[in-house]
Amino acid sequence: MKRFHSFGGQSVEVIDSSTPQRTARSAEALVPRVTALFWVVKVLTTGMGESFADFLDDRTDRDTALLVATIVLVIALIAQLATPRCRAWVYWFAVVMVGIWGTMAADTIDFRWKVPLPVSTLGFLLALAGLFAAWYRVEGTLAVHDITTARRQVWYWLAVIVTFMLGTAAGDLTASRMHLGYRWSLVLFAVLIALPAVARRWAGVNAIAAFWFAYVLTRPLGASIADWLGGDRFDGMHLGTGWVSLAAAVAIVALVAVLDRQDARRRAAAVAAA
Repeated sequence: MKRFHSFGGQSVEVIDSSTPQRTARSAEALVPRVTALFWVVKVLTTGMGESFADFLDDRTDRDTALLVATIVLVIALIAQLATPRCRAWVYWFAVVMVGIWGTMAADTIDFRWKVPLPVSTLGFLLALAGLFAAWYRVEGTLAVHDITTARRQVWYWLAVIVTFMLGTAAGDLTASRMHLGYRWSLVLFAVLIALPAVARRWAGVNAIAAFWFAYVLTRPLGASIADWLGGDRFDGMHLGTGWVSLAAAVAIVALVAVLDRQDARRRAAAVAAA
């Protein structure tokens, strides 16, 4: 905001660095604000990633599907990294592609390469821990609202990819290896994902740790919901992976449209206030 003060009969322009516009620009993250709607869309993307990957696996060549998914994922991430500010449509398209690709990649490791689920789950967990350690060592923070540079975005998306692969393996581990099935896996992860909020509220757990714990759990939770609705196991609803994918896609589009309008209104209000 420009302010003018009179000195010796002359008006001198002074830049007020505390204005809302400047503060918003300097602090604006390149990823969305974490709200309740953020978590809803996140779970939907994980469910869609699971169901659509299964849909493709049943109807196409797995290697070809993985190659195409890889190409589209790279394009989506390049678009996200090239965008100067967070745009809901670009960001969530990248998340959807991470969900699809992460499911296919983890399933390839677990079921095609025959890596035991406990081993792959532990491996992804260690990879994520190592990634967080390196990220923190370089940047000094893991907070999503501090992701304001391209380099921090790269760290963030690497972490997102690993969380999807970890969540896929963990969900398969509980449903298959631990014999909980879709229904009880859903219940298990629904309970677990509530723990960070409770721990944050009543035990003062670090907000960043609570966020990433919940973020990891959205993957097996969404996948368990999708498998329960579309799966052909005895404990599934047998709705079909195609229909579940379509329903999730429609819901994602509708909610991202809402998020996009909210972002537009917030930016317009910031400009008006300045």
